[in-house]
Amino acid sequence: MTEFDGLTALVTGGCSGIGAATAALLQDRGARVAVLDVRVEGAPEGVLAIVCDIADPAAVDEAITTVVDRLGGLDVLVNNAGVGAVGDIGQNDDAQWPRVLDINVTGITRVTRATLPHLRNSPHAAVVNLCSAVAFLGVRQRALYSASKGAVHALTLAMAADHAADGIRVNAVAPGTADTPWVTRLLDEAEDSEAAAEALRARQPLGRLVTVDEVAHSIASLTSPLAGSTTGTILRVDGGMTSLRL
Repeated sequence: MTEFDGLTALVTGGCSGIGAATAALLQDRGARVAVLDVRVEGAPEGVLAIVCDIADPAAVDEAITTVVDRLGGLDVLVNNAGVGAVGDIGQNDDAQWPRVLDINVTGITRVTRATLPHLRNSPHAAVVNLCSAVAFLGVRQRALYSASKGAVHALTLAMAADHAADGIRVNAVAPGTADTPWVTRLLDEAEDSEAAAEALRARQPLGRLVTVDEVAHSIASLTSPLAGSTTGTILRVDGGMTSLRL
């Protein structure tokens, strides 16, 4: 498939997990791809990899300028960068809240704001934000993370409304529990890692974790010019986690 021929895509957090899988897939489908990450080890071969902390506005502005100068424009933005948080509201202290919200929510606005002038010049402009199944249902020990992803859900709809007249489509993907480095670290820290892994698998009706390639496929589908009438959608890629009870 080459529907991205001639288009340029930017993926934040693009050097591991969902971001790396998405960057590789978009490149395979014909896009010129840049990735931003705090560490660029693991970036897919052939992409333009730029060290950038999306919590730093000046670094974001500089990185977007570099992408546009090097690749000749910008058509697709995937706001994938994010951080996790474990605990109930009694366990996440006041210092954790602004950090997680700054990366997971304000980071999306920071990067998108810097790309808007370039997206407005594209005939196929599309943005996808990374949401989560926890924006739709309560999950234990995820209070702060859930709050951030609930904000991404609402922000995506607001962005879609604001920028429809600019010709910029804005959607989100909401994965269930995905087989990512963050989940691997959680399991490594569990008292009984196998029991914890089984619990994560069991809470999804398909009985397994979502793969990063499945999430990447959904992101690519939403950003494709072939999905030109899809905007304001939150696509759940969660193995039925938020909608099925078996």
